[in-house]
Amino acid sequence: MKSVTQIAQEIVAREGGYVDDPDDPGGATKYGVTLGTLQRLDLDQTGDGRVDEMDVRALSREQAVDIFIKHYFEEPLIKKLPGALQPSVFDMYVNAGGNAVVILQRLLNDMGQRVVVDGAIGPQTIAAAELAQAAAPGYFVDAYGIARRNYYYRVADARPASRKYANTRAGTKGGWILRAEEFISPRFRLTEGEHRKRVSKWA
Repeated sequence: MKSVTQIAQEIVAREGGYVDDPDDPGGATKYGVTLGTLQRLDLDQTGDGRVDEMDVRALSREQAVDIFIKHYFEEPLIKKLPGALQPSVFDMYVNAGGNAVVILQRLLNDMGQRVVVDGAIGPQTIAAAELAQAAAPGYFVDAYGIARRNYYYRVADARPASRKYANTRAGTKGGWILRAEEFISPRFRLTEGEHRKRVSKWA
C-alpha cells in the first residue's frame, strides 16, 4: 500500500506546473495549489507581506505535498476512511474540495447507508464507508471512481467552459475523465466510443 506522501506526490505530478486558466474558477494554480488556498492559509511565500500570484509561482513541489497532506488529507479526516478508498477521495478532494465527500456520502446512501450529505467526514461517514467496503470489497472503490466520473460529466454538462477539461478537441477523453479512471478498474472504464456518445450533445 502506498504511503500518503507517495499519493500526494502523484497528485502533484498529475496536477502539473503553473497555470492561470481564465476558465478555471480556481484561478492561478501550481501543482494543484490555488491562489485561494495560499490566501486562506496565509502562506506568504515571497515574504512581501501579501499573498498573490507571485506566491503561487514561488511554490515548490515539496511545499505542495505538505499542504495536501496536512490540509487535504489529515484535516478533512480522509485518513479515517478505508485504506483502499483513501487515494481516490484524496485526489478528488484536491481537485474538488468538499464535493469529494459529498460524492462519497451520496454513494453511501445509494448503497443503503443512512448518511447526512454535508461534505464533512465524521463518525457516521467513516462507519458507513467501512461497512460499504466490507460488503463490496471488490467494487466499492470502483463505484466511487465511477461516481467521480459522473460528477465531472455533470459539471461539464452545466458549464460549457469546463467541457475542455472532460473532452479533448478531438472528442476523446479529457483530463478530468482520465483522472477519475485512474482509480477505476479497466473493466469499468468507458471506451472512447462510449465517451463520445456521452458527450455528443455538447457538439
